[in-house]
Amino acid sequence: MKKKFAQFVLSIFGWKVIINMPPETKKCVVMMAPHTSNWDFLIGWFGYMSIGIDSKYLVKKEAFVFPFAGILKAIGAIPVDRKASTNIVLQVGEMFKHNDTLFITITPEGTRSLNNNWKRGFYYIAENANVPIAFGFLDYKTKLGGIGDTLMPSGNYEEDLKKIEAFYSDKTAKYPEKFSLSKVNRK
Repeated sequence: MKKKFAQFVLSIFGWKVIINMPPETKKCVVMMAPHTSNWDFLIGWFGYMSIGIDSKYLVKKEAFVFPFAGILKAIGAIPVDRKASTNIVLQVGEMFKHNDTLFITITPEGTRSLNNNWKRGFYYIAENANVPIAFGFLDYKTKLGGIGDTLMPSGNYEEDLKKIEAFYSDKTAKYPEKFSLSKVNRK
């Protein structure tokens, strides 16, 4: 019922969802980009629901205020203190160890504002947990979203980032001026 409702809502707004992830994938870190608008979360949430994936989300702890805290927790949000050293890589790694199925969604930009230096947490979490990185995306130009390629972290962040950026290079954000690939590989 939820699946059909989500598909209906997305169709009203002209969105289509695809999933190219291997069907046997039970655990992964989904890096979601581009992320330039609050609409990204809502569309992504309906997208997950439409394909039957229940994901957890890392969300800045500042968002967990009344009345949103209860709603965020109910839809799978996990608060993250971005200012404190809480070792989220190890915490999320433990979650992967104790769950048979787990999808954790992270926005590498870490903000809806322009960020030329993506945060590396998504990579280190996947590497630590020995799970693949799935390339979640929203393309406002084509109104297509979903999960594209997957990548098993090799341990060489810079080389893997080249593959990741190649995937996202043709994706159009809601606010394109706020989306930039990382400058790590641009010298």
